[in-house]
Amino acid sequence: MLHAPLIDPVALALGPLKIHWYGLMYLFGFAGAWWLMKLRASRPNSPLTAEQVGDLLFYAALGVVLGGRLGYVLFYNLPQYLSDPLSLFKVWQGGMSFHGGLLGVLLAMWLFGRRQGLRFFQLTDFIAPMVPVGLFFGRIGNFINGELYGRITDLQWGVVFPAAGPLPRHPSQLYEAGLEGLLLFVILWWYSSRPRPLMAVSGLFLIGYGLFRFLIEFVRLPDVQIGYLAWGWLTMGQLLTLPMIVLGVFLMARAATRREAVDARSQD
Repeated sequence: MLHAPLIDPVALALGPLKIHWYGLMYLFGFAGAWWLMKLRASRPNSPLTAEQVGDLLFYAALGVVLGGRLGYVLFYNLPQYLSDPLSLFKVWQGGMSFHGGLLGVLLAMWLFGRRQGLRFFQLTDFIAPMVPVGLFFGRIGNFINGELYGRITDLQWGVVFPAAGPLPRHPSQLYEAGLEGLLLFVILWWYSSRPRPLMAVSGLFLIGYGLFRFLIEFVRLPDVQIGYLAWGWLTMGQLLTLPMIVLGVFLMARAATRREAVDARSQD
């Protein structure tokens, strides 16, 4: 049994200005994504130039923050924010939805593509391998905040979280950092290192994230204001993740069909 490290959520206080670890994790995620996008933009088959990366990251960051916050409000805790609208701006306290952030990024990619004359899936295929970097740091931020912990467990690596009582729990934030973050990044970075059909990388991301998140939800404690939706195990996270898996399979199938059509034309 382990005890969660007692880390002050405030990393640095300069008078009235307080810099929270949760916010720094987002900064680290954006910085890592920017560096990796620069590397991808240097490849011969890249749809973007290195000069476009900064603008793309700006659009993506807006999508993550605005979509993530609004998604959490709509999907997880609407009554609280209706009773206290100002709490919407207290992002350092947590309360970000990945699914909302994903929708925000997709909208941002569509707007950026219209401005730059690029196809939507060119951009999503380009940015997909960088998303797990942000997920990794975001889950580390959740762990520091002592939130989104898992069910009670008797496993040796169970962690006691001060806000969750004296019993050890699954460190589900670290599970997600490892699977949705590190492992998914390795898979996508390797897969996208060679030219792939349009939509293939985006489809693989949706399948990979969807499966990892669906499985981890079995040991992650659902938000108390929602609880389980059905059968004593179905969570909101799983419900929102199922369409991702279905869409990912569809995109991979479409990508394979496009590749077969290209191969057939090349043999004529």
